[in-house]
Amino acid sequence: MGIIKENVSKDIKAQKAAQIENMSKIDQAFAKYNLKVDEAAVEKAVKRIIDEKVPANNTPEVKKFLYGSVELTSLHTTDTEESILAMIEKVNKQDSLYPGMPHVAAVCVYPVFVNLVRNSLEVDGVEITSVSGSFPSSQSRMEVKVAETQLAVADGATNIDIVLPVGKFLSEDYEGVADDISELKEACGDVPMKVILETCCLGSLSNVKRASILSMYAGADYIKTSTGKEKAGATPEGVYVMCQAIKEYYEQTGVMVGLKPAGGINTPMDAIVLYTIAQEVLGDKWLTNEMFRLGTSRLAQQLIDELNA
Repeated sequence: MGIIKENVSKDIKAQKAAQIENMSKIDQAFAKYNLKVDEAAVEKAVKRIIDEKVPANNTPEVKKFLYGSVELTSLHTTDTEESILAMIEKVNKQDSLYPGMPHVAAVCVYPVFVNLVRNSLEVDGVEITSVSGSFPSSQSRMEVKVAETQLAVADGATNIDIVLPVGKFLSEDYEGVADDISELKEACGDVPMKVILETCCLGSLSNVKRASILSMYAGADYIKTSTGKEKAGATPEGVYVMCQAIKEYYEQTGVMVGLKPAGGINTPMDAIVLYTIAQEVLGDKWLTNEMFRLGTSRLAQQLIDELNA
């Protein structure tokens, strides 16, 4: 019986090995993770964090950290050189206006304004983020998206934010999605790249988890919730699942991927909730303004107002 049992065990292992070999590389990557998310369990976990952990983080120290994690954003159809320069002037004057406050982590603009920002930004340590790859839809020819990204980097962008090709993802063309992300990552060179998942368009938290893993597998240095151009932005539940994916990816690969909630962060308390979720799921290792960013146009001034009230 021992020999028979051993042979059966070997046969099962051989069958599993053959199945894995026949799987695509994407499927092999997915197979390492539990992609079925229990949405009720996520809601319960998020509620517990908000009820039990968030109040302790409603402090001046956390608000200063959040200010220093902001990517001050202007992505409007009506943007002009004058409006972008006015935003940069606020960053340049911050030391005199608000002594003791950290600088924002970055400014985020359309590619056409990157060179202007590079030539007008006077503060060391503030990154220049450019959206790219036919933001916000990602619906364009790959040659166009690559060229736009390369031009943004050449103009001085130190971070690039691209959008997951959501249509391909929803069509389950995961190989195509990974190829697009990888090609744009190559176009970035050494410049860090964020992949915007547009979580509100993905249909389920399971898809948020799948899109997170796929983006990281394909080369994302950060994953980001939203463009701010769709029906909803960052949600606590979506951020919780993205943090879970980042944690599991780190455990599998040893690679730390950053997090950028964006869109719909309308109050300091919204930001404190997302910060606390990242703290609880990922730990303090991620709580630096390099690994944790906030995409917002209005939050920075609100944080200053609360800190100076």
